[in-house]
Amino acid sequence: VFILLLPLKLKANGEKVYFFIPIILGFLLNGCMQTNYPFSETQITFSPYNHSLDNNDNFSPDNMWLVYDTRTNNGGIRRGKTIEKVNISTKEIVTIYSAPGASETGPGTGAVSYHPIENKIIFIHGLLNHSRDKPYEKWRRFGMLVDEDNPTHPIVTDARDVLFPFTSGALRGGTHRHEFSGDGQWIGFTYNDAVMADKGKKYNLRTIGVTKLNHPVSISGENDRGNFSGAGTSALVVRVTSEPGPGSDEISHAADDSWVGKHGYKKPDGTMQLARAFLGTVLSTGRKNVKELFIVDIPADLTNPGPFGPLSGTTDIMPMPPEGTLQRRLTFTTSSPFPGCSGIVRSNPEGTTIAYLAKDKNGIDQVFLMSPLGDNPRQLTSFDNPVQSGVRWHPDGTHVCFLWNNSIVITNVKDKSWKKIISPTQPKPSALVWSHDGRTIAYNRNIPDEKSGKSFAQIFVIFINDNYLP
Repeated sequence: VFILLLPLKLKANGEKVYFFIPIILGFLLNGCMQTNYPFSETQITFSPYNHSLDNNDNFSPDNMWLVYDTRTNNGGIRRGKTIEKVNISTKEIVTIYSAPGASETGPGTGAVSYHPIENKIIFIHGLLNHSRDKPYEKWRRFGMLVDEDNPTHPIVTDARDVLFPFTSGALRGGTHRHEFSGDGQWIGFTYNDAVMADKGKKYNLRTIGVTKLNHPVSISGENDRGNFSGAGTSALVVRVTSEPGPGSDEISHAADDSWVGKHGYKKPDGTMQLARAFLGTVLSTGRKNVKELFIVDIPADLTNPGPFGPLSGTTDIMPMPPEGTLQRRLTFTTSSPFPGCSGIVRSNPEGTTIAYLAKDKNGIDQVFLMSPLGDNPRQLTSFDNPVQSGVRWHPDGTHVCFLWNNSIVITNVKDKSWKKIISPTQPKPSALVWSHDGRTIAYNRNIPDEKSGKSFAQIFVIFINDNYLP
């Protein structure tokens, strides 16, 4: 609502006199005026350091705790020393893991997620042999699993072997943004390769891999702080190339990935297929890089080499996907007026719908929905200004939340109805995550510290009443 002072000009005794008449104006935004908001946010962390949720799966299985990392403003994950959790009701903070020998060069910890069923967490851990010459890097890290019932015995999930001859089932560099599958038996991640890093940027391409837990791998060479065995069998599942063909489905970069469904998606023959959805960078016929939505089917057995080369790679090529992986492109926007997709792509729990961001006919970022089987995308939102984040799904598979207009919006994916749940504010929320029971949304805000004036990521929560869902 605005108050407008409207000038009215009259003549009095031959002189012009101006009167200002107050007029109250209301306006409708996207056809929906909303001035009252049903929920209030609660800040649950306050200490002057970062409590980064980082767009991960931060809720504990019982929905009572949020796990986060403590990366620094200047140094990021490289200087992250601890993994902590906070109780959403009592605000109690518990340190789950502290990195040994933490310094300016590493090892670094961050990007933590909870197991969906058990009190276990998975996070990035930098190599322990960090130094000034070899600090924490994208290709010098691995997945660390900690069982809260046995926190003093952390477990390396993905084996690492960067010395030729390489070991099948092990990787050669850095895994990142680890995510448990719905049953907790698999871990998905993005990846950069240390062997290719030595060859230069053109060859050091980001891609996607998985680890199948409870299938341990022992490396062929000697274990040390840079080469070590792991608790699972790992493989890269997306093939990338430094020189994709213009107009082809080849990609030079793969990221922004997540699991499709809690238990995969249903194929036309009725069987369930394990898969990850992601954004892959293709080269248009005009030789421009464009991010498109892709999906990759993942075989149950990761030990059989595929047609493109050895699972462990060579000194000249990346590790190659196992037999049975199938990489498919789902969107084709390169010839549209506003090409490309964005956001971390997310599937509903049933695995029938993948949500992502793309631009509408006016060049505005909106939420779109796509079947993992491939089809015409469906535009979910039609706002006058851009959606500001990727979506998070309610466990009912019918509602999503995301950022828009510096507020949090919940939308019904069936009828497209939507509601804001908090008033627009600065600094805007970020890194939304929805609890397993759908009753809590958590997020970060960067809040200035009263003493230092520096801003740190603090955690806020909103407790949701199901009766309010649109």
